[in-house]
Amino acid sequence: MATFEIVMPKLGESIIEATITKWLKQEGDTIAEDDAIVEIATDKVDSEIPSPVEGILKKINFQEGEVVPVGTVIALIEIEGEESGSKPVVETQVIAAPVVESAKQEKDSTSIEASTVVDYKASGRFYSPLVKSITNQENISPGELDTIMGSGKNGRVTKKDILQYVEDKKSGKIAVSQPVTKSIEPPKVTSASGDELIEMDRMRRLIADHMVMSKQVSPHVTMFHEVDMNAVVNWRDKVKDEFLKREKEKLTFTPLFIEAAAKALKDFPLINASVDGYTIIKRKNINIGMATALPWGNLIVPVIRNADQKNILGLVRDVNNLANRARNNKLSPDEIQGGTFTVTNFGQFGNLTGAPIINQPQVAILGIGTIKKKAVVVETPEGDVIAIRPVMILSLAFDHRIVDGSLGGMFLQRVAKYLENFDTSRTV
Repeated sequence: MATFEIVMPKLGESIIEATITKWLKQEGDTIAEDDAIVEIATDKVDSEIPSPVEGILKKINFQEGEVVPVGTVIALIEIEGEESGSKPVVETQVIAAPVVESAKQEKDSTSIEASTVVDYKASGRFYSPLVKSITNQENISPGELDTIMGSGKNGRVTKKDILQYVEDKKSGKIAVSQPVTKSIEPPKVTSASGDELIEMDRMRRLIADHMVMSKQVSPHVTMFHEVDMNAVVNWRDKVKDEFLKREKEKLTFTPLFIEAAAKALKDFPLINASVDGYTIIKRKNINIGMATALPWGNLIVPVIRNADQKNILGLVRDVNNLANRARNNKLSPDEIQGGTFTVTNFGQFGNLTGAPIINQPQVAILGIGTIKKKAVVVETPEGDVIAIRPVMILSLAFDHRIVDGSLGGMFLQRVAKYLENFDTSRTV
């Protein structure tokens, strides 16, 4: 067996040390490639260190709370292969590692040199040594690498992702465009006396980066549609108390919005899609994410899988369960991945409507405004009358690369139609 050294990385030109805040793995744990093993912090940034190899965490050299100089070995991972006798070399921005040959590699008489353990880029993404090595061999630029959607934790690019990308690129399945670059430099900001400086936590930084990336990648168009919620409101008011008594579940409007969205997505499957270069991926499953505000101010998007296959009771249970566990920080990584469409509810904060940002790599997001009573013109057999009705504004932000105004408008109208024509005689 060979031993692989995990080294405290350099997080910036002026950073000479970092604090170990939390070990995510313990001695004896099995480690998969790309698994986050430890959280570290400096006075500028909080980060996770992923493992570039798979194996067993053999030894932890420092405890939580200890300050460790950059370049110091903080843990040892036992991996397959024979000891080569060489040690990783610490460079200014890069940590080099020895060549590790697995049993399969020896059988095939081939090996790939792992040249970089952790690469902290301006984009904030981690790349394992194997991914970096393949990138160098295939002449993939850093900018191009940043455009690859990863399937690993927090969107990290795995060995499978990079090899699939290389294969697709060579076969012509994808057309590689120039990576999106920032054309406008952010202004220089200085603080004044008395200002309070608050460092973003890790989740807020991930949200910030994801939102900026989405606006750079997708040309956003937003449409709005006013919905008469009379049928939905009357039905909910009629059944909610009995529903709570019988099912021990609170019936909110959110499951009804998700049901209507799922039906409309089946009618217009191109909204339930993603874009990979010049290839459109129409998703088979309808997995709807629901943006959930957390008590400490951040946002998370748990996913209801196969939403189109669930009845109201199933949707209510999923919505309540995921929302409660999200607010208590109890969600698993799988429960916030794999979404194909997102619903965000501005109305819960009393807002009329909003123009949301697409949750990449999806191509659309539905915004829900508050339900507010207002005077509207209602068509009746006896003629038009002015009536007081509960009204709500829906918004749809969509990716104009593949969704045109006609498609976006038809989808939004279909969601509204399902809500306005809600069957008030249905039982749950």
